[in-house]
Amino acid sequence: MVGREDDGVWITLKEEIHAAPAEVASCVASASGLCRWFSVLAEYPPEEGATLELSWDREWSRTADARILAYDCDRMNDGFARVKWDWLPSPLHEAPVPVEISVTPLLDRGVGSGGARVIIRHGPFPADGDALLVVADSAESWRWYLCNLRSVLEAKHDMRAIRPL
Repeated sequence: MVGREDDGVWITLKEEIHAAPAEVASCVASASGLCRWFSVLAEYPPEEGATLELSWDREWSRTADARILAYDCDRMNDGFARVKWDWLPSPLHEAPVPVEISVTPLLDRGVGSGGARVIIRHGPFPADGDALLVVADSAESWRWYLCNLRSVLEAKHDMRAIRPL
């Protein structure tokens, strides 16, 4: 969903993932977790101000770096995680726009079936016409990755193997 707030335009995406909440949290809080659904390789120092390094191939030739703005993952084993990065929403974008990913456990309905809710918030973007094109592209990419996270954890199927971005 894309919406206008007081400080600009925001992307907010939500997904319920029926997997162990700790496993879902580790997928946003660790390098090995990110590599399951997002990047091919990652170096992820778990501290604010550090740089998250991502590679979209095994040779580290297509990379992205993001400054870690927040890393609140002390309760990852309980299914809680919140990370926030300075993110370049497109290769042509010169100014980073923060993206925040949070994970919270869902109410357990027996036999560990509760799962977790993942929320991605990306913004604020300026509310002008050129920025809205970037917003639309970014929203589509984040939706695809969020669906891939769900696919990896629920169906054990990584969509990047068939249709990589």
